[in-house]
Amino acid sequence: MTLVPRTTDHPIEAPTAPPAAPVDSDPLLQLRYAPQPPSGPHAFHYIRHPQELALRGIPVMCTACRARRDWLLINQGRNVWIHCRCNNEWHEPEITRAAFQALTRLPDTTTYASVAEGVAAMGFDGSFAGIYLE
Repeated sequence: MTLVPRTTDHPIEAPTAPPAAPVDSDPLLQLRYAPQPPSGPHAFHYIRHPQELALRGIPVMCTACRARRDWLLINQGRNVWIHCRCNNEWHEPEITRAAFQALTRLPDTTTYASVAEGVAAMGFDGSFAGIYLE
């Protein structure tokens, strides 16, 4: 058995933190440090739609629980899905990205690690099945 001597004469330096944005700096430089919402092809955007939704004059109805209102619309790229409180979800090609963005009044700043986490956080995971929340 060989013993290795322990040396303490090599101090370990802690990594330095990234510089904070100066308060009185240029506004364009402050944008660099501002948190940005997720974007790109893998970003998901959510909109709650508590009213009835009609596509080409035909009211949307959940095929699983027959609900007619209180939807969660999920957008990723060009695709839009309708999600019901009973956790039933379907792709809806009738809703375009432009129509989805027209429904958006205020930008949603809440981000979720996954679609399942976002759906659960907003109560569309089946835990409120059969209940209309307003």
